[in-house]
Amino acid sequence: MEKIEFHKVVPDIFSGRSDLHSDIWGKDVLFRKGHLYLIEADSGKGKSTFCSYVLGYRHDYSGVVAFDGDDTRRLKVAGWVDLRRSHLSYLFQELRLFTELTAYENVEIKNKLTGFKTKAQIEEWFGLLGISDKLNTKLGHLSFGQQQRVAMMRALVQPFDFLLADEPVSHLDDANSRVMGELMMSEANAQGAGVIVTSIGKHIDFDYEKVFRL
Repeated sequence: MEKIEFHKVVPDIFSGRSDLHSDIWGKDVLFRKGHLYLIEADSGKGKSTFCSYVLGYRHDYSGVVAFDGDDTRRLKVAGWVDLRRSHLSYLFQELRLFTELTAYENVEIKNKLTGFKTKAQIEEWFGLLGISDKLNTKLGHLSFGQQQRVAMMRALVQPFDFLLADEPVSHLDDANSRVMGELMMSEANAQGAGVIVTSIGKHIDFDYEKVFRL
């Protein structure tokens, strides 16, 4: 997949409003593979909604969301499964990890589906992110910031053309934010992928090619 397009997309909840001052809602917006974007938003402006539209979890909008020119509303279930497995990866703000599994098992459970990384590569990531001593620790015993790093690794153990990172460093200090950002961009660059970061506050300090206000 080379591009994601939003054509005059407006969430149904915002329909009829004349006070929408957004760089995305109601506009024609293009995201290209291999480029880096930041979407800044105040709470309640639709940041998570935007991600849900890209991933096909929600369709409560007017306008068109398109992948390489094709309206995503025409995609069948099998098409979405393929896209989420091989073309789109998403770092959830709410993490969606399994607290009863260890930190490593949370990453490996997805890697078993994709076969994308070796155990040694995953263990190296744990070391880079400063949590190599937490490999075999149940996730429920980790801090939120440590869980955030596990969620990042899980998002990276698959091929992708675009990575959506929703509030990826909201609970990390500057040093860990930098390391996490470097890992994310290293993997994205290796795959030639586009990255879309969303934030309502703190975000990774990248040289974003375009910044949108939602």
